[in-house]
Amino acid sequence: MRRDNQVLVFDADDTLWENNIRFERAIEAFLDLVTAPGGDRLAARSELDRIEAANARTLGYGAKVFGQSLAECFALLRQREAERAEALLLAELAASITSAEVELIPDVAETLAALAPRHRLLLLTKGDLAEQQAKVDNSGLAHHFRSVHIVPEKDLAAYHRLIGEQELLPESTWMIGNSAKSDILPARGAGLNAVFIPHQHTWVLEDAELDPADSGVLHLSAFAELGEHF
Repeated sequence: MRRDNQVLVFDADDTLWENNIRFERAIEAFLDLVTAPGGDRLAARSELDRIEAANARTLGYGAKVFGQSLAECFALLRQREAERAEALLLAELAASITSAEVELIPDVAETLAALAPRHRLLLLTKGDLAEQQAKVDNSGLAHHFRSVHIVPEKDLAAYHRLIGEQELLPESTWMIGNSAKSDILPARGAGLNAVFIPHQHTWVLEDAELDPADSGVLHLSAFAELGEHF
């Protein structure tokens, strides 16, 4: 049964457009740089994940923080600071995640166009303000949303602020995203409904366990399926 006149709050990265795959490509190039032939790439990746998690808690997200994490991991694994040529390469890898055009996930544009006349659409994304706004501007999707919200972290407090600022009714509001950690669990904690659309390249640090018995979470396999429910 399709629900009408709902508030649909959309995540951006890896829900509306590709994002983490760019990080993964940069990380593979980084591992090529720091891992000797036959070396333990998994151990090196584990160190990078640990450093990224620590930096995300204190510094946030985006290309600049990612570049700092690469430099810190390089120094740890090589037991020295990067030389000039190496530092330039690390900077190029960090810059690569923001240099490409926005690549929309299949059926996103068409589905949003169909949903917008029937519902109130909002966008909620976390990360560096300038980087996220640039992606919103370049996506060609901004006109579908009544408002765009870019926050440092999508935690419980962020959802409570959104509910208050936008005067949302939790029972008719749905958070839609690919991250169990940032999109689904805190939204449910704030009393919102949620739609989980997994992405094969979701950042490993966004993984979290969902309760399969939670009736407030709708599980879909593709973005276009939203049109069947809303």
